[in-house]
Amino acid sequence: MRRKKMHQTHQHQHLLPCLHCHPHSYIRMVQHLIERCLLLNMSREQCIKALAEHANIRPLVTLTVWRELQKENKDFFHAYFRSTSSRPFPNRFSQRVSRLDRRKQWN
Repeated sequence: MRRKKMHQTHQHQHLLPCLHCHPHSYIRMVQHLIERCLLLNMSREQCIKALAEHANIRPLVTLTVWRELQKENKDFFHAYFRSTSSRPFPNRFSQRVSRLDRRKQWN
């Protein structure tokens, strides 16, 4: 009864899928956004933060979908984590230094 009552009060229009109204579509949308994060070589934590900030997706939802994707695609994620962890991440300071060095070469 309580669940039915909650669903009745949650009737409104959405531009994007809603977790309560269309859970399957919502999960597929989160999966698609996670895949985009992977294309950008983002870590799980970066992805969770980005989806929370930019798509207003609860971190627990992103984490749950991420874990399910990881279970279903073990080989991919193993290779993904290996490639992203072995790649050096330049920090902003070293990028600024290299820009300054290039400017000095032209002067």
